[in-house]
Amino acid sequence: MKKHLALVLLIGLAACGRSDDRAWLGYAEGDTAFVAAPQAGWVAKLRVERGADVKAGDVLFTLDDTSQAAARDQATAAIAQAQGQMGQARASLVLARKELVRQTGLLRAGATSQQAYDQAKSAQDSAAALVAQIEAGEDQARASLTNAAYQLSERDIVSRASGRVQDVFFRPGEYAPAMTPVISILPPANVYIRFFVPETEFAHVKLGQKVAIACDGCAANIVATVSFIAAQEEFTPPVIFSVGVREKLVFKVEARAPGGLALHPGQPVDVRPL
Repeated sequence: MKKHLALVLLIGLAACGRSDDRAWLGYAEGDTAFVAAPQAGWVAKLRVERGADVKAGDVLFTLDDTSQAAARDQATAAIAQAQGQMGQARASLVLARKELVRQTGLLRAGATSQQAYDQAKSAQDSAAALVAQIEAGEDQARASLTNAAYQLSERDIVSRASGRVQDVFFRPGEYAPAMTPVISILPPANVYIRFFVPETEFAHVKLGQKVAIACDGCAANIVATVSFIAAQEEFTPPVIFSVGVREKLVFKVEARAPGGLALHPGQPVDVRPL
């Protein structure tokens, strides 16, 4: 009888110990950054491959730039043409102004006709208008050159974040539509955990709460902060392989840490409240 009672007490204590030490099950997750080109075009060069580590500012891929280079060259030629025309136009304006000054003096002295003065005035106005027109054309060509240079620079797509390349969706020789992801990158800061809390323990979870994370091969003392709690309960997802929690109602919870977590997306974790 004493042995039976001792066994019952031992089982009870063991069960209590497992209940107090039971972890919430979850896995690491990551918010992937999808990199797309603002313009459509044929992929000419791929500078990175899946699994490569990239830094912000690294060129990821290049689109064909034949059209953009032609627009740049055309704008450059238009500027050169305007500058060549400007020299002659300004020289004509100087002569026209001198003739107008001369005709003005002659008209005051009564040594020329009003018609000759009017012709000199018209020639001066026409020369000034031509100079203004050429200046406007050159300004327009410079604006076109600036735009062409910008469009050309947009053919080299650079990374705006540091991280590891997760996937490549278009290869050289394929046509990539505008705003369609070509490469996906996972920045380390975007790695977090997603875990599931049984409805019986849901009342103990709060936003801003600290949780401890453990997993096989992980560093010790990994701590994250609860950043999201689902508003509705759900059945335990199939990715959580545990007979004990199968077909139980749980709440999805997410936790993050500044700078991200040193985990791999999909990696199973045990989570305990602190």
